[in-house]
Amino acid sequence: MHRFQAEDAVDHFVSIVLAHIGKEYPNKLDHVMNGPDDVRPPRDLHPIFFGSFDWHSCVHGYWLMVRALRTQPALAQSREVIELIDSRFTGDNVAREIAYLKQPLRATFERPYGWGWLLKLAAELQEPPAGSVQSQAAAALARWSRELSPLADAFAARFVAYLPKATYPVRVGTHQNTAFALALASDYARVAKNPSLASAISQRAKLWYAEDRNYPAWEPDGIDFLSPCLIEAECMRRLLPRDSFVTWFDSFLPEIAQERPATLFKPAFVSDRTDGQITHLDGLNLSRAWCWRTIASALPAGDPRREKFEQASRAHLEAALPHVTGDYMGEHWLATFAMLALTEPGTDDATK
Repeated sequence: MHRFQAEDAVDHFVSIVLAHIGKEYPNKLDHVMNGPDDVRPPRDLHPIFFGSFDWHSCVHGYWLMVRALRTQPALAQSREVIELIDSRFTGDNVAREIAYLKQPLRATFERPYGWGWLLKLAAELQEPPAGSVQSQAAAALARWSRELSPLADAFAARFVAYLPKATYPVRVGTHQNTAFALALASDYARVAKNPSLASAISQRAKLWYAEDRNYPAWEPDGIDFLSPCLIEAECMRRLLPRDSFVTWFDSFLPEIAQERPATLFKPAFVSDRTDGQITHLDGLNLSRAWCWRTIASALPAGDPRREKFEQASRAHLEAALPHVTGDYMGEHWLATFAMLALTEPGTDDATK
């Protein structure tokens, strides 16, 4: 286990999100304007997801708060979180978010990163609450799941339409990475029992990644917040039976027991945390910490690689956790990746 315990940090993470989830400006829109009437402020365009610098960061800010409420019975800000999300997740607001998607030239809006995060949020709402979570919180989660379901349906349908024509994967370490989006969306396919989505994800992931061998791990790139190598392995861990995953992983990184490629074990250096792209590297360290931990959980008990991977996870956490706050360019999103690193279940987790 990490020396970093989620219960020691979650209240802090939620406080960070509460400070920016309704902060409309600065704002980086992904917005195709079809005419002069589309020159509108973020709050008008996206009545739920208008804060946190951009649409997708706002989505995963809600995910962080929902996971905290679902899993932490003693969450200090539970009342504030419930009141806030109740005011945002309304039928009218969801309808307006869907109407935005239906406008011309918006088929690729937030594809695939925002799509994956919206479904991850919807999946979190459908996961069972921890046994000691208060009834008020459990009722709120069920209420929000019902309200958000039409928007989740819209994004699930987009995945199902898109994946069969996506001939090639995208292997970058930024928002366009396809393995990351499939990993998040697979959680929704599982918990929502959506066979069309599950099949589309499984078929495309196997076509894209099943034959990958001896992955070179040419990383980090200067703006990575995902490891193209480790997030592909994490995607396959979710989609393959355990034994099949271990067989695949042995060929994917055949020298990993010797800590090669060495770059995967060395936390990235961040030279300027006021630079919105350079500070991506803090996110790379956090997402590697998450992947190292969950991949380790899929290996057989006694496999010496497990301890190596857990050590690598701790090293990446130590490099990144002190920098979750400090400058808004990282602060509006890094807590989410810290939450993944500390709380995302692995193969050994009974909640998986």
